[in-house]
Amino acid sequence: MQIVQGIAHQLDTAVAGHHAELAKNKEKLISIINEIFLPHFDVDYASILVLGQHARAATPEQRARFAKAFYNSITHRYAEGLLNYTQGAVHVLPFNGDLNSRRTVVRTQVVMSNGKTISVDYAFRKTQSGEWKAYDVIIEGISYITNYRNQVDAEIRKVGIDQLIKNLETQGAQALKSMEQDKQGH
Repeated sequence: MQIVQGIAHQLDTAVAGHHAELAKNKEKLISIINEIFLPHFDVDYASILVLGQHARAATPEQRARFAKAFYNSITHRYAEGLLNYTQGAVHVLPFNGDLNSRRTVVRTQVVMSNGKTISVDYAFRKTQSGEWKAYDVIIEGISYITNYRNQVDAEIRKVGIDQLIKNLETQGAQALKSMEQDKQGH
C-alpha cells in the first residue's frame, strides 16, 4: 500500500500543472513514468508471464530483449492515459490480505478527469532480495498480463519470437496496437 500511495503521490506531483507540456513532450512523460514506476515494477518476471509457454524456449538474450522492448512499448502505449488522471485521484483501498505471503494485491480506485471511477489493482510479489515489486496491473478486472499473453502467443505463432521482438523494438506502441487490433479482428 505504501508503494502504491508513494507512486500515486509522485505521479501527482510530477504531472500536476504540466499537462499541456507533457501532452506535447511524450519522451519527458515516459521518463517521468520510468523514474517513478520502474523501480517498483518487476519487468523481467512480468515479461516471462507474458511470454507464457514461449518463455522456456526463448534464450536468455531473447527474454531480456523482449522484456525491455515490451516494457517500453507498454509505457508508450499508455502514457497518455496518465494525463487523464486528476490530481489526488488514486484512492488506495484498505488492505485485506496476508502480508506474510510472497504475493499480494493492492486495490485502488482511480477517478478520471471525466469523473468516472475505475478500479485499478496491482499484483505484487516479494523478490529474492525481499522487496515488493508489482508485476501485473488489473484494470476493471482485466489483467494486462493475461491480455497480452494471448496476443503475444498469437503473434509468436504467426511471425516467431525474433520478429516479434524486432517489431516491438522498432515500432513500439504501434506494434502493440496492431496486435490488439488483430486480436479483435478474430
